[in-house]
Amino acid sequence: MNNIVCIREVGLRDGLQLIRSQLATSTKAEWISQQVKSGFGEMEVTSFVPAHILPQFFDATEVLSMASCLDGLCPSVLVPNLRGGKLALGAGAKKINFVISVSESHNQANVRCTTEKSFQMLKELITESKEEQNVSVTGALSTSFGCSIEGDIKQRKVVHFAERMARLGVHEINLADTVGYANPLSVKSIFTDIQSAVGGIPLAAHFHDTMGLGLANIFAAFEVGVTRFDSCLGGLGGCPFAPGASGNVNTEDTVGMFNSMGIDTGVDIEKLIEVRRLLETWLPKEKLGGNLIKTF
Repeated sequence: MNNIVCIREVGLRDGLQLIRSQLATSTKAEWISQQVKSGFGEMEVTSFVPAHILPQFFDATEVLSMASCLDGLCPSVLVPNLRGGKLALGAGAKKINFVISVSESHNQANVRCTTEKSFQMLKELITESKEEQNVSVTGALSTSFGCSIEGDIKQRKVVHFAERMARLGVHEINLADTVGYANPLSVKSIFTDIQSAVGGIPLAAHFHDTMGLGLANIFAAFEVGVTRFDSCLGGLGGCPFAPGASGNVNTEDTVGMFNSMGIDTGVDIEKLIEVRRLLETWLPKEKLGGNLIKTF
């Protein structure tokens, strides 16, 4: 097993997209700054989407600019299409996560186009990104473990989509359990198959805790060699276009689990808990989850 993992905070993107509260740009900046001080080297700080669809991200360019000034932080952004990708490039993004759903139905609901069109846009974005310096385009495969609209997703289809992303030249492939249907056995099986299919391209995991299996699924992925994991402070989040989607796996619980096993996350858990306490004041109307917080 590896003894180092990377935990990527996605609270400022996935965590905010399903809540009613509106965070001020200055508060987002403080959140990013404080979490970097706790030891985070990567955070997904925003999404380049139309403000009338997801108003939380009206300030995407400004948030990315502020995050890019912080030493030691790789701020990544999510984009749903080529237009969002171009906006991200224009704003100076150095890591762009392009999302495609394995479920055709969810892709239509989430990004309003076919999966074939999404792959075409990803190809164009990768071509455009090569004109910039030090930009990496990564691919996220939503609904990799099932879809609340379409139901079961065949593993061979997920592997096929991952292979297509690899051939296009993505720098990382993130498997997302968008509605929390994964279990440890399915996690081990699919990551093992994709590792064989895409060679040395880094893999990442993005789990939701719908069935209470989030941490178990993270550890299952870790056991087969995955070392990059998304999580959200306070367990916020969920896809607004996936019925029944619940929050992400809790960041502080994820860090606590790895730290307790002697696996290096680079995160000072006490400083992270301080950020979690701040989150309670920033989002007083939102329900926050987590177990580790109860011990502090």
